Amino acid sequence: MRYRIPVVVACLVLFAQICHGDEIHLKNGDRISGKIQHLVDGKMTIKADVAGTVTVDLSNIQTLSSDEPVEVNLKDQTGFTQKVLRAEFGRFAIEGSESVRAQEFAVADIVSINPPPKPIPKWTGDISVGVTSTHGNTKTEMISANANFSKRTEKDRTTVSTDYAKGEQKDQDTGEDVTIEDWWRAKGKYDYFFSKKMYGYVDGRYEKDAVAELDRRTIIGVGGGYQWIESEDMNFSSEFGLASLYEKYDNQTDSNSEISLQLGYNFDKKLRKNIKLVHDLTYYPALDKFSDYYLTTTAGVRADFTETFFATAKAILNYDATPAIGAHKTDVKYFFGLGYRF
Repeated sequence: MRYRIPVVVACLVLFAQICHGDEIHLKNGDRISGKIQHLVDGKMTIKADVAGTVTVDLSNIQTLSSDEPVEVNLKDQTGFTQKVLRAEFGRFAIEGSESVRAQEFAVADIVSINPPPKPIPKWTGDISVGVTSTHGNTKTEMISANANFSKRTEKDRTTVSTDYAKGEQKDQDTGEDVTIEDWWRAKGKYDYFFSKKMYGYVDGRYEKDAVAELDRRTIIGVGGGYQWIESEDMNFSSEFGLASLYEKYDNQTDSNSEISLQLGYNFDKKLRKNIKLVHDLTYYPALDKFSDYYLTTTAGVRADFTETFFATAKAILNYDATPAIGAHKTDVKYFFGLGYRF
């Protein structure tokens, strides 16, 4: 009699372990019992009673069940937090009630189970600086800087950037310092995503260039875009809209104000793990005269030394079909520097 009670208790404990807990039934006939942790990116993680933590591809799961409510999200963007029940032929069910029959769903339609909380969107960016100093046959002093900031949420994207450069060179005949570069520009853009791919945008640009006699160039644009690719390795989007373009030159009394189309694209790609190519182009043809246009494009390469420090090289090309009197239509600027990313 004294041995009967412990034996009965042990049997009850074993029976409870067998009858309770989560289960995954695989298509090959195997069964894994334990505790479902989560399912993300097509992979189920379960803490098995015998084997410890096990990861299984969703495509290999025939059906599943849980002892407690779990959060399940489906491809049609519906979701629920309930116990799941076994079903046959690649399906599962959720617990019903006395008046409501249990509903069945396809296992292949599961997007996630108990997904980890989404990270809170935050601002990211980088700052880089380049300095050139030459002493000898010529004396040259130049400094350039660049800063980029961005924030991406599920519904929108905000980007802000600015570039600056100033340089002087000593004239060998007069001994005076001559300004050879003195310009800066700032850009801001807000994108709102109506779907995963399509978005509307509003953006603005402001630019000054003392050497090119540009007192100011202001551009305000609105339109729509399509995000063809968005991933860690590559991003590509194209845009179409309208813009208001205003230009004022130092050596001219009249200013230029016009409405133009705004066509462009943005592209970046990791060439290697630590090397990234960035390229963008925007084209502004005047609506009343397409031959009168402004085009700006940037191409650059960034090489990462560490997670936060990098070297960068880029070129900025601006083409103005109607520049200031005496100025060139094409203006190319180069930037080399070291930067910090946060």
